[in-house]
Amino acid sequence: MDDSAARPPRQGDDEHGYPQHWEADVLLRDGGTARIRPITPADADRLVEFYEQVSDQSKYFRFFAPYPRLSDKDVKRFTHHDYVNRVGLAVVVRDRFIATVRYDRTDASGRPSETGTDAEVAFLVQDAHQGRGVASALLEHIAAVAQERGIRRFTAEVLPENRKMVKVFTDAGYTQHRSFADGVVHLELDLEPTAASLAVMRAREHRAEARSVQRLLTPRSVAVVGVSRNPQSVGRAVLRDLAAGFDGPVYAVNRNAEPGTELDGVATHRALSDIPGPVDLVVLAVPEPAVPAAVAECGAHGVQGLVVLTAGYAETGPEGLDRQRALVRQARAGGMRVIGPNAFGLLNTDPEHPLNASLAPALPARGPFGLFCQSGAIGVALLEGAHRRGLGVSSFASVGNRADVSGNDLLQYWEEDEATEVVLLYLESFGNPRKFTRIARRLATAKPVVVLKGARHTGSLPPGHAVQPAASRLLDATADALFQQAGVIRVDTITELFDTGELLAAQPLPAGDRVAVVGNSDSLGLLSYDACLSAGLRPRTPVDLTTGATGENFRIALDTALADPAVDAVIAVAIPPIGVHGAVPDPAVREDDPEIARALLDAARRGRELGKPLLLVHLALGGLAERLREGRVPAYPAPERAVHALADAVRYAAWRRSSEEAVGTARVPELEGVDEAGARALVEAALGSREAVAARLQPGGARVTLPEGQAAELLGRYGIEVSPVLPAPDEEAAVRAAAALGYPVALKATAEHLRHRPDLGSVRLDLTGEAELRRAHRELDVLLGGAGRARLVVQRLAPRGVDTVIAASVDPAVGTILSFGLAGAPAELLGDLAHRLVPATDRDVAGLIREVRAAPLLFGWRGAAPVDTGALEELLLRVSRLVDDLPEVAGVDLEPVVVAPQGLAVLGARVRIAPLPVRTDLGPRAMSTL
Repeated sequence: MDDSAARPPRQGDDEHGYPQHWEADVLLRDGGTARIRPITPADADRLVEFYEQVSDQSKYFRFFAPYPRLSDKDVKRFTHHDYVNRVGLAVVVRDRFIATVRYDRTDASGRPSETGTDAEVAFLVQDAHQGRGVASALLEHIAAVAQERGIRRFTAEVLPENRKMVKVFTDAGYTQHRSFADGVVHLELDLEPTAASLAVMRAREHRAEARSVQRLLTPRSVAVVGVSRNPQSVGRAVLRDLAAGFDGPVYAVNRNAEPGTELDGVATHRALSDIPGPVDLVVLAVPEPAVPAAVAECGAHGVQGLVVLTAGYAETGPEGLDRQRALVRQARAGGMRVIGPNAFGLLNTDPEHPLNASLAPALPARGPFGLFCQSGAIGVALLEGAHRRGLGVSSFASVGNRADVSGNDLLQYWEEDEATEVVLLYLESFGNPRKFTRIARRLATAKPVVVLKGARHTGSLPPGHAVQPAASRLLDATADALFQQAGVIRVDTITELFDTGELLAAQPLPAGDRVAVVGNSDSLGLLSYDACLSAGLRPRTPVDLTTGATGENFRIALDTALADPAVDAVIAVAIPPIGVHGAVPDPAVREDDPEIARALLDAARRGRELGKPLLLVHLALGGLAERLREGRVPAYPAPERAVHALADAVRYAAWRRSSEEAVGTARVPELEGVDEAGARALVEAALGSREAVAARLQPGGARVTLPEGQAAELLGRYGIEVSPVLPAPDEEAAVRAAAALGYPVALKATAEHLRHRPDLGSVRLDLTGEAELRRAHRELDVLLGGAGRARLVVQRLAPRGVDTVIAASVDPAVGTILSFGLAGAPAELLGDLAHRLVPATDRDVAGLIREVRAAPLLFGWRGAAPVDTGALEELLLRVSRLVDDLPEVAGVDLEPVVVAPQGLAVLGARVRIAPLPVRTDLGPRAMSTL
């Protein structure tokens, strides 16, 4: 299929060149894909064809008069733009326009203008595509384009009968004004994003992505393309398993098939076009060179989704990555989503829509878990693990190279899916961690999300993981911060993934960390007790019922523990009863004691009523464990496994409670003394400087460090005052600097290896007069051997306090990580840093400074005066606001920040800037392109 819609010719009367960065793939309300791009003169025929498909009524709504056809003059006007004052965008599917939007710049009175900040905007959507959210997506993109070109307000004239278009404007969430005159609704939209407009955009994104996954999991018909006569081939294996359980039509496509032949009872066709009815989902099992032709055929047939099992893409190197990108472009241009390539496939256990479009030999049992993974091998392990434990699955996706559909898409779907109670993910990389955090945080307030992340101790990735620059190189501490802030439970092994998942699916969330241990083994009880202490739980002394305990003994002890208001969770421990002379009787006879099992099941039911989880630790009691699992009581063959799962549940429950308490209270406060416009002008000037341009031409020179003066000026625009430093290359210069700053002062060396190392004698404090300053200067001059004179500076003495460090580091895919720690050894040697994602709320920064292990030093440790944490929190919020407002600011380091009992002083600052960072979770909705 021709994907020219994705790459139109660059021609026209545009002075500024074709704005390729305005192109974007989008998901529509029904889950279908489309491409939004600027209209060019080469689109004349597409525009005429598009207009012919629009109804007379829609044409009337657009032009307020009968307008059956476009004149040549109209066609030229609507296809020739300067991409500044006149801009047109089109929504394209299968190389055909389905909608257009245009703005023309005006002045405040509505007259054409080249300098005004208003623009008149008008839409036209083909009738067949109305109701799909096309106009809403177009409005987001044309608004972003207009803002880029200096337009601040849209005006539109809409007939009252055109209720759909009026609703598009009124539902957008922008600040707006409406009036009615001369039979026309006059609308004005301020284009500055608001909390409401952002919420609307996120809600539309959620619905579209959830719907797109639902369409993949519930197709009405499926075809396997690339079915071979060889029964051992991949295509035949998929066809066989698919045909065995799918309720709708299944088709096989084999280029060499004889008419009327069947494979595994399925009619075989030579081409997809030979299939008489529609096909919603296609599984591609053809060799890589045949994929483009197969995708083109799928697009022409109206296929909605592809599962590409074929390998030979990004996992093979740069050329394979190029092929992978071309595959996604081609599929999206045809209105299709892609699972893969190099995928294991999709599973849906819904009895009304069973689907096995995968390499799995059979559908797993129906159950509460949504499973996602990137690796096919891990996918096999996850399905096998679920089967071995007797756990059911709601749906499963193993997406291979994750070129299109990702874990974020599945999270959107599972949030809506009532059958999914717990989400289990295996991740090796993040395509868009910023978006992952936003979605997972919302989902985790309702359903647990448990993640096993591979490649945690290395920056390298498995082959085929194409991600945005730097997205693969998240430090493990940063990934932990990402998970923690999102309420995601992180585990270290597949076993722990299911241990924790099973407990969360089967039992209520604990109200606290107080644990009762009850059972018939003193030793196993003590091991469980110790494991609780190691996991940060608060266990009570174990209750030993002795090895001769009966079911009634268990019942009484468990009832007592559950009824105790000082108990939040109960761990039952059980071993086989000991026979005469210590011999263990035949387990088949005694291990599955029905009375003990009944006591445990009854206790679990009471625990659910009370909101208290019950779990079993057992040794050599497989039969009892199986019986309890049927009653949704998780059983573990080792105490540390049970306790680890319980500790995960306790921490998650605490996060849920804090999130519920934070609803309506956590906020990003308004800050006084912020000059965003002035700061933006400073950054733009710095990026345009000769030094910045030269630096960017050097290898690895994308980021530029601002000179100290510029950094201080930029920070000052956000109310962050940096204590000034003056050079002191000689004594006289030092004396003049001190006189300018005022005594007392500090004299310090700024050589890189001496920065922030007063322990090396490179700093002299409390210099109250000229004589002391001169003596200190001579001493440091000797210490530095004369070579460091140019790196001596004078700074006004800061008040006594605690030295801290604040940093904000921008990752192009993640957004910004705000970090805090105590300066020196705690942060540098011990890695005692806490992290939050930006934008940070007041609750975020309050937690940030209390999370580091050295935090007691801020709050009056051992009788010291507490420092001004309020001033510290405000400084963190200002740094967060700066880097969130100015995406060109790639990093900020403040060190040291001396926090005194009253106030603070920023003694050192470094700011790095970079041009046009890619921030994939900001701006109008668009599908990522890896």
